[in-house]
Amino acid sequence: MPPQRPEPFSAAVTGIGLVTSAGVGADATWRTVSEAVTAPSVLRRTELTDLPCDFMYTITGLDTKVVLGVATHRLMDRFSQLAVIAAREAVADAGLDPSVWDSGRVAVVIGSAHGGLPFYDEQHVTLAGRGARRVSPKLAPLTVVNGAASSVATDLGAHGPSQAVSTACSSGTVAIGTAHQMLRTGACDIVIAGGAESVCSRLLIASGCRLKAMSTRRDDPEAACRPFDTHRDGFVVGEGAGLLVLEHPEHARARGATVRARIAGYGASSDAYSAVAPDPDGLGIEQALRTALADAGIDGADVGHVNAHGTSTVANDLIEGTMLHRVLGDRPLVTSTKAMTGHTLGAAGGIETALTVLALQCQLVPPTVNLDAPDPSIPIDVVSKEARSSVFDVAVKTSLGFGGHNAALVLTRA
Repeated sequence: MPPQRPEPFSAAVTGIGLVTSAGVGADATWRTVSEAVTAPSVLRRTELTDLPCDFMYTITGLDTKVVLGVATHRLMDRFSQLAVIAAREAVADAGLDPSVWDSGRVAVVIGSAHGGLPFYDEQHVTLAGRGARRVSPKLAPLTVVNGAASSVATDLGAHGPSQAVSTACSSGTVAIGTAHQMLRTGACDIVIAGGAESVCSRLLIASGCRLKAMSTRRDDPEAACRPFDTHRDGFVVGEGAGLLVLEHPEHARARGATVRARIAGYGASSDAYSAVAPDPDGLGIEQALRTALADAGIDGADVGHVNAHGTSTVANDLIEGTMLHRVLGDRPLVTSTKAMTGHTLGAAGGIETALTVLALQCQLVPPTVNLDAPDPSIPIDVVSKEARSSVFDVAVKTSLGFGGHNAALVLTRA
């Protein structure tokens, strides 16, 4: 007998924290992404000089040392710093006070694909040029993938389970799905979940260019990321953090919390196909999406909006778009917000789920900027140029990661 599927369960989203190249804070990020008036913050980086791709989406106007304080700042790599800043915003947005909550019932689950990779680069150069005695003793605690989860738990005094998820570019989505499951089992009352990443790494970018996964449109960096466009040639890396406060619905109700939206279903799968390429038939991500819909007890025909993975790579966009049409039909308005935030790798699912929550609240689908010539072979309705108002109660977030790690979330209006 196959295992019986559990009853549908919806986790309450009560807080959002965002730190992205589109803005510092959820309101600033949403305004930039939805209005698409301000040009994306794509900057040439001296660290990437002479590489085929010498630019990335970069957070500006944020002095992490000032925000966190020198003592706290020095104990964290940049991806962890961004996670702590986003977590503080999310907890404040939820109206929670860490000094009085039941800390043993508060969990942290944060995804990252690479952790503190740039610091590894830096220390490798130090070792080669200056010897072992000059290597930092803080290499391990600053660069491990669980650094963001550890730093957030420490900063907030959260004594429940603290976990890191590393499933490549689906890490943030898997982290939120894991949080949903933890709340469903009653393991905790509150989970701070999402993703964080900051990888301005010569080694990583050089490898991505060799793999032909990254755009090399150096003549026009701001237009290089163009999801679902006929002329797309790869993604552009970004940095950022996106965290949600998820609560058990009874806990949120008992304290009179304002619920922004609900995570109603989660599904994950493995392509078991390739280390770098998605299943060409999209069967892995289709399985994840169908599992999420079944978990939520929702029919695909009811989905009104999809925040797609939409990386701007030739194969990914075609495979994902074809799969979305196969499962969801013609109705959903699809967007990829990566053209405004960059591909933030392990943080992408956290950032984009937060943007999906805001889309549900505002009943507004952000545009896919740089979509000048929609690929006619991709049979979905992609919102381009300007945001589109719509009425929808159900939205979906899909994520695909190197190694065939797929994940999907179903969100509903509060």
